Amino acid sequence: MSITEIVFWFLSGLALVSAIMVLLSKNPVHSVLWLIAVFFAISGHYILLNAQFLAIVNLIVYAGAIMVLFLFVIMLMNQGSEPEPRSKSMWIKMAGAISGGSLLLVMVAVIRQSANLVVRNEANDIVPKEAVARVGDIGLIEKLGNVLFTEYVVPFEISSVLFLSAMVGAVVIGKKE
Repeated sequence: MSITEIVFWFLSGLALVSAIMVLLSKNPVHSVLWLIAVFFAISGHYILLNAQFLAIVNLIVYAGAIMVLFLFVIMLMNQGSEPEPRSKSMWIKMAGAISGGSLLLVMVAVIRQSANLVVRNEANDIVPKEAVARVGDIGLIEKLGNVLFTEYVVPFEISSVLFLSAMVGAVVIGKKE
């Protein structure tokens, strides 16, 4: 087993355990902290896929900005101090059971279908049929910049003007008379 496989399985386990802890945590602040751990694990997977730009953007945007915003909002609203009501209606319990059962059916179908996506190689190792570790510049910032500023320069500039007008609008609306 190579170091890449060990890191992959470690990050996968970390992501799964952290995602389960997001759901099981009673305190919303702890749920946000576990979600940050999930985002770090996902960024590690991006690095393993040679997509460093996506890993950095994931860390900066999601784990950095959005999760800190969630954490501050939860702390300011003081959501963790009020206990959740004990009694739930029968309809809510039934909706939760139906949703969970549907999710279980989808997950079982995906796992059964994934058996067709692997083959054995000459060393009798199970390897993915389509996914091959590739070496190259497909996930690097240089490649993304070349495509962004040659092929997609007009949509990029239109979106920048849109963001600028949204910022000006926010300042105008937020400004006191």
